[in-house]
Amino acid sequence: MYREDESLMCGRYSFSKPKNITERFGIVQLEFEFEFGPRFNIAPSQEVPVVIHKNGSNLLLMFRWGLIPYWAKDESIGNKLINARAETLAEKPSFRRSFEEKRCLVLADGFYEWKKEGRIKKPYRITLQDGRPFAFAGLWDSWLSPTGQTINSCAIITTTPNKLMEPIHNRMPVILPQGMESLWLDSGAIPSREVKGLLTPFPAEGMVAYEVSPLVNSPRNDEPECIVPVNRLF
Repeated sequence: MYREDESLMCGRYSFSKPKNITERFGIVQLEFEFEFGPRFNIAPSQEVPVVIHKNGSNLLLMFRWGLIPYWAKDESIGNKLINARAETLAEKPSFRRSFEEKRCLVLADGFYEWKKEGRIKKPYRITLQDGRPFAFAGLWDSWLSPTGQTINSCAIITTTPNKLMEPIHNRMPVILPQGMESLWLDSGAIPSREVKGLLTPFPAEGMVAYEVSPLVNSPRNDEPECIVPVNRLF
């Protein structure tokens, strides 16, 4: 039986429609050849597309999911830091500096959570009502390994659940309103105290949730069948 660590939220998500995102997210520069195809079951430790704001421009980059603070002794700490709680990130040593200086958008179009029903857990996919791509509020940092390799990594911020999520899990990722994404990104001009109010649950009426196949239980399964509904929307 699949067991999801209840301390993790979100611990899996999708980005199944990565087309036309440069206009959607105001990206004016690519620092790599963008070849990110559809992803249906993204898991921690994998490379994921993020947007950062640098030198007045939005850049699309690939970062490892699981934040490695610049001061870390080794990269394994990233396995535990895939999420950052909105309520405490300003005080936590692992996240405080990134919250002040290195905020990012983690690009997605849905996320998964496992609802406990009796002795089993059923996987659900949660999206916006219209299915369009969105951005999780994220933090990032750069870590220099003992061998001289620079690893850029990120974490997704979580908050309390909205009415849709309450029956499924006691946390949910922070989905930024589209009009607030630029405010979140510009950490050089906008101090953290002015954006903390963005770290709230996305309105439940703007989202849908539906049960999906147990295929998503394993990160080895990254295929379209992972996002196909097996039960009604709610």
